[in-house]
Amino acid sequence: MKTLDSRVALVTGASSGIGEATAVALAEAGARVAIAARRRDRLDELANRLRKLGAEPLVLEADLLDEHEAQRIVAETEARYGRLDILVNNAGVMYLEPVADADLGRWRRMLELNVLSLIASTQAALRGMRARGSGDIVNIASTAGRVANPNGAGYSATKFGVVAFSEALRREVHRDGVRVSVVEPGAVATELRDHIGNPAVKEAIETWAESLRQLQPADIAEAILFCVTRPSHVSINEVLMRPTDQER
Repeated sequence: MKTLDSRVALVTGASSGIGEATAVALAEAGARVAIAARRRDRLDELANRLRKLGAEPLVLEADLLDEHEAQRIVAETEARYGRLDILVNNAGVMYLEPVADADLGRWRRMLELNVLSLIASTQAALRGMRARGSGDIVNIASTAGRVANPNGAGYSATKFGVVAFSEALRREVHRDGVRVSVVEPGAVATELRDHIGNPAVKEAIETWAESLRQLQPADIAEAILFCVTRPSHVSINEVLMRPTDQER
């Protein structure tokens, strides 16, 4: 039995890692899936996989640094399918470096993508969800939104922000039947660490991550699927998950 039959999902940052795995998991559960990211070639490859699962994919090439693009992908999803039931805000970057040496332009882009873009897509999706009296918004944060470490001040600021935004939003919309979940993974084997521009910090974090049995993108996708397939009276507000080997 496909638990998400007739449901429509939009996944951002879908060209790799957690977003790609989530799109596949939702499709396998019966959802029609819109996928958004910058890399069109990767999206097209994923769309071919989703078609074989019957997901009727919509490919949305978008640079979500632009808040209007973040809103557009929601509008195009609703125009294609007539509704949007599940929004997974996964797109993000991770720039790690000491505060004293931080590239503020890079940090500004990180804040805009990790936080403002997520807010813009959420705002656009809320109108239809509230009107229908149902919907799921899943925001991807991080253990860095719980524990702030040296060299991660800017990234943690974005992920603490996602956690706080998600809880405030939940309290605003729970009476409308809209559920809000925030998923906070620890070390995951994805491309995220490729974004780190400081060579010393990148080497240190890669060495640390490789010492762990890291989470896999499918592990996060499974947690997201769990959140959006609960009975309507159950809202999974927060999922904090780490590799067994990870302490902080």
